Amino acid sequence: MMAASQPKVRIRAFGLPDQERLVQLWRDCDLIRPWNNPEDDIRQCLENPSSELLVAAAKNTLCGSAMIGCDGHRGWVYYLAVDRQYRHQGIGRALMEHAENWMRVRKVPKIQAMIRHDNLAVRGFYGRLNYRDGDVQLVQKWLNEETS
Repeated sequence: MMAASQPKVRIRAFGLPDQERLVQLWRDCDLIRPWNNPEDDIRQCLENPSSELLVAAAKNTLCGSAMIGCDGHRGWVYYLAVDRQYRHQGIGRALMEHAENWMRVRKVPKIQAMIRHDNLAVRGFYGRLNYRDGDVQLVQKWLNEETS
């Protein structure tokens, strides 16, 4: 449900005190899979100079996130999340604007996100931001037999 007045939201860099709430947000948004360790993903992001973890906070409540990075040719967005009670207030759009600007500063020519094919709401969100389906198909191979 949308509040009568939209909260003022600040987008900032992730800090370690945010970790517990952030992982819970990702769980609530169904972004975590059994084969992903969110704490390890956070650690890897923070250790990599080609990535950054952004969070959105309304007052003192962490309500959104975007993990961004580049591989030298493409920019990537992971863990884009907005708490259900803060959706439809422009927070996701603001996080993506920050991600796109981060890429522009680094002269990254293209930004991409992986979306599960059946996640129509998220596909619609990206479509409204002028993202289009790419002309590639993802292929994968599990290197650890336990996760295959």
